[in-house]
Amino acid sequence: MAGKQIKVLLVEDNPGDVFLLQELLKQVTTVVIDLMPVERLNEALNYLANEIFDVILLDLLLPDSQGLETFVIAHHQAKATPIIVLTGIDDETLAISAMQQGAQDYLVKGQVTGDLLVRSIRYAIERQRADDALRHSEERFRVALKNSPIFVYNQDRELRYTWVYNPPDGLTAEEILGKQDLDLIPVEDAQHLIAIKHGVLNTGRGTREEVSITIRDTTRYYDLTVEPLRNESQEVVGVTCASIDISEREAALRERKLAEEKIREQAALLDVTTDAICVRDLNNQITFWNKGAETLYGWQATEAWGKNASELLYDEPSPEIEAALLQVISKGKWQGELTKLTKTDKEILVASRWSLVCDEQGKPKSILTVDTDITEKKHLEAQLFRAQRLESIGTLASGIAHDLNNILTPILVGAQLLPLKFPDADERTRHLLEILEINARRGADLVKQVLSFARGVEGKRITLQIKHLILELAKILKETFPKSIEISTDVPQDLWMVSGDSTQLHQVLMNLCVNARDAMANSGSLNISAENVLIDENYARINLEAKEGSYTLITVYDTGVGIPKEILDRIFEPFFTTKDVGQGTGLGLSTVLGIIKSHGGFVKVDSEPGNGTTFKVYLPAVGGMEIFTPEELPPQTGHGELILVVDDEIAIQEITRTSLEAHNYKILVASDGIEAIAQYAQNMGKISVVLMDIMLPSLDGLTAIRTLRKINPKVRIIASSGLMPDNKLSAVAAMGVNMFLPKPYTVNELLLSLQKVLS
Repeated sequence: MAGKQIKVLLVEDNPGDVFLLQELLKQVTTVVIDLMPVERLNEALNYLANEIFDVILLDLLLPDSQGLETFVIAHHQAKATPIIVLTGIDDETLAISAMQQGAQDYLVKGQVTGDLLVRSIRYAIERQRADDALRHSEERFRVALKNSPIFVYNQDRELRYTWVYNPPDGLTAEEILGKQDLDLIPVEDAQHLIAIKHGVLNTGRGTREEVSITIRDTTRYYDLTVEPLRNESQEVVGVTCASIDISEREAALRERKLAEEKIREQAALLDVTTDAICVRDLNNQITFWNKGAETLYGWQATEAWGKNASELLYDEPSPEIEAALLQVISKGKWQGELTKLTKTDKEILVASRWSLVCDEQGKPKSILTVDTDITEKKHLEAQLFRAQRLESIGTLASGIAHDLNNILTPILVGAQLLPLKFPDADERTRHLLEILEINARRGADLVKQVLSFARGVEGKRITLQIKHLILELAKILKETFPKSIEISTDVPQDLWMVSGDSTQLHQVLMNLCVNARDAMANSGSLNISAENVLIDENYARINLEAKEGSYTLITVYDTGVGIPKEILDRIFEPFFTTKDVGQGTGLGLSTVLGIIKSHGGFVKVDSEPGNGTTFKVYLPAVGGMEIFTPEELPPQTGHGELILVVDDEIAIQEITRTSLEAHNYKILVASDGIEAIAQYAQNMGKISVVLMDIMLPSLDGLTAIRTLRKINPKVRIIASSGLMPDNKLSAVAAMGVNMFLPKPYTVNELLLSLQKVLS
């Protein structure tokens, strides 16, 4: 009551007593009392009809009412308001009678202090509240019992019925009171009840059991709860019992058990199957669990029985499960694919078939579920679809790259040749030519990236140690990446070597690290590690790209924002990027995939939004020592050798002629394979090298090369193409071609190729 104003109605006709009480209350500082004094009972009743008071201070001797009748009238008018009786020293007997009628307290005039008065007011209010709560609780209990099927009764220590409510059908309260169980029900049933109740009387602990009782040739089943009944001294003076009729439930349970037993007998024949077979009732409680379910989900039958199937097999409820349940209830069958959890919380994908099982009357009683594990099958399908999609995109990219190569080759060679033609050009012109060459090279590099995704890039394969590559890269990253990104490496000393192109593998790691940096805008950790791994038959069987054998595994892990699941399968597609315009071409990861594939390896990625990304690069391990190659020598000019240039692109013919003539070579030109054979037949003794494009009209380059070698087995040939499928590249090598020059090529690359072939 602290902090709250207490509203008090004082009914007192003596002004002196009123003044005294007012003065006493002024001395109290712990609570605010709003005192309303009246002299007559009628005045008090008028106030009570229109206002609510927290407590009433009532003198029983008033001008218009005397004695106990004063209290009775006031209490009847305000039953919910506590009343404290004010009495003289000689009237305590009258005050006690008022308390027996419902007064909360009484105070003797002349013996009252301020604190005593406030304390009495507070206690009266709290007792009134407690009495009201108890009365409401008893009323609710009475109503609840009246509308429930519970038979409630008390028995004394001799187990005679002393109080009965809601007796069972066939008996009345009058028939039961004062009697014992042996007087009412068969001996066997009574002895069972007596044993249960004696146990409670002797131990003082309650119990709950299911019992059967026969009353007038009708047997009913009850859920019986027996508790000890104690007196104020906590001595056990009897028992109090509650008995609920569960006959219908027991009948349904027996029927269900019979049906389940029949299903178990039939399903025992199916324990030899690998499919998971489960039966659950309409409350989703599992009633049957076969050996296949134990194997697939990890739960033993004894662990699964009685459990809720949704809680056992699903992480959380889903619309798919609800839709399946509605369909099987309405149509009798459902089938589809579902993701479920094993005992170890591993997600598996199953092909699930649901069937509704009905009783003899056609009423649904359970659901039969047959699950087949298709996790591995779906995983392989996803890998196959992804590989097919990337292959289709690669084919498209290759076709575009071929045309771009033919366009870029004369631009790139021309940009290098023009400064030689115009050595006296002003600085602005030289700058423009330099920009032309730089951007032509950028275009050529972009095409090479597309081709490296589409068919991989052979490059210069040597036996090398990845450890050196990682340590060198880490040094560069620490110098160039933001200081907020922590860079670490973990490479063992005994790391296996690989056969590969160091430049291309450097590009792979750099692309992955740059992507990691972009994913950690504010700060984070980047770790590059390597280890030796052995891939067995089982791993290779579930990963299409993998083969059995030894691999060097490079792991690039970052703590960045991660990759959403919905785009994870698309990250290796060329030109697919989530970066803003101008911040990425979408070729980085496609180039990574193309390079690693060309090295005979494969790439795995694991990412979760908010938890970083891990790229795992698998490269086949090899034995032997690490090999280093010297830098390429600068190209030299020719000595008047005659070169036959075969290409169907006029621009390439012209720019190649101009470039070679500027470096002291002589040129013959042919536009297709037929013209090339004719030119060579006429000038066989003069032609030193044939520069042959593979993709030619009329007669393709491969056929022309075979014909030239028949004319002269020692003919020196440089094959060239902007798009060379792997099967044709191997065919070119088998023909004895001296060198392959991919388009677009620079003047230096062309001159160096001629120099190597001529030497």
